[in-house]
Amino acid sequence: MAKNGVLIDVRNLCKFFPVTRGLIVERKIGDVRAVDDVTFQIKKGETLGLVGESGSGKTTIGKCILQLYQPTSGQVLFDGVDLCHADHALLRRMRRRMQIIFQDPYSSLNPRHTVGDIIGEPLVIHKLAGGQKIKDEVARLLELVGLQPEFAQRYPHMFSGGQRQRIGIARALATSPDFMVCDEPVSALDVSIQSQIVNLMDDLRKKLGLTLLFISHDLSMVKHISERIAVLYLGKIVELADSDGLYNRPMHPYSQALLSAVPIPDPRLERQRQRLILTGEIPSPLRPPPGCTFHPRCRDRMDICSKEVPPLKEREGRWVACHLYS
Repeated sequence: MAKNGVLIDVRNLCKFFPVTRGLIVERKIGDVRAVDDVTFQIKKGETLGLVGESGSGKTTIGKCILQLYQPTSGQVLFDGVDLCHADHALLRRMRRRMQIIFQDPYSSLNPRHTVGDIIGEPLVIHKLAGGQKIKDEVARLLELVGLQPEFAQRYPHMFSGGQRQRIGIARALATSPDFMVCDEPVSALDVSIQSQIVNLMDDLRKKLGLTLLFISHDLSMVKHISERIAVLYLGKIVELADSDGLYNRPMHPYSQALLSAVPIPDPRLERQRQRLILTGEIPSPLRPPPGCTFHPRCRDRMDICSKEVPPLKEREGRWVACHLYS
C-alpha cells in the first residue's frame, strides 16, 4: 500500500546532461540542467498536471520517474521503493506497474507490427499471458479504449491519429499499471479529437484507479483533467497548487503570465482582461541565471531575486518559490 496515500514521491530530483567539445578528445564544458532540485508527491488515484514552456524539463521529469533516464541525483520513490537504487530484477518487476503514453502516435507504434502484436507485446515480455489468452486480452483492451476488436489484425498506417493514440493507451494498459505518465498525449492531434482522448483517460483513471502525471503546455486541458498542477520553469517547480486555486488566483509571477495567455470563451471578458506579456526568451539551461531563474523576465523582481534561489515553501495552502512571499 502507498504510504499515507502517496504513490509517487519525488525528492530533490536532478537530471543534468553533460555538454562536451572536441572530435578526437572530448572534454566536458558544462551541464544542461534539465531538471534542478524538483520535489513533489502524487497521491494514489490522483492526476497531477505538469505545465511549462517547451524546454522547461517536463518530459525529462516523467522519464526520470520511469527510470528511462537515470537521475543525476535525488530519489524517486514508487510505493515506497527507491527506483533510483533498485537492482535490475526489482526494477523489471516495478516496470509492470508504470507505463507511458507518448506524445506522437505516429512514431510510437511499430509500422511493421499489427495492432494485436503491438498491444500484446507487453503481455509476452512480462509473461502475463500466452496463446489465445493474449488475443482475448487484446480484444478486451481495444474495447476498453473505444475501438473494435477486429482492428487487431490491421496495421498502424490504417488508422487516424486519434485512433493510434487509443492504441497507444491500450498498450500502456496491457500490464494493468498503477501509474502512467501522459507525455503531451494530445498535442499532435486535431483539436476536435483532443477532448475525446482526454475524457477517455479521465474515465479510465476513475474506472481502473489509475494515478496519472499529465504533462502538457495546454493549460485549459490540464485544468480539465488535473486535481493539482505543478508549474515548471527552467527545470524548477515555481508553484504547486490545486487546480481551482491556481487558475483563480495564481501567486507566482510566471504562473500569472501563463494563465493570462489562456483564452476566455466570453468575448466581453476576453477584451476586458489585462494580458501579462513576458519579455525576453527563456534562458539556456546550460547557463541558468543566478538566484531565481525567472528574475530576468519578471516584472516584480527585487535585488534579492538575482542573488538567492527562492525555496519552495508552503504558503496559503499551496507551494510557491518566490521572494515576494518570503
